[in-house]
Amino acid sequence: MKTKYEIIIYWSETDNSFIAEVPELPGCMADGESHQMALENVHIVIDQWIETAKELGRPIPEPKGKLIFA
Repeated sequence: MKTKYEIIIYWSETDNSFIAEVPELPGCMADGESHQMALENVHIVIDQWIETAKELGRPIPEPKGKLIFA
């Protein structure tokens, strides 16, 4: 499933890999050896996050698009 959540991808020296985070889904993140691999992996994790939330009866945030940080 393709979702419309904002994804932030950055390089982590500590992990020696790209990290993809989904700020609207707490704890939802993935890594990869390349920018593309991190993006592919995070889409899998988003689907798993949503599936788990449904199973547990937890609310699933609606995608808001670009987040604004103050």
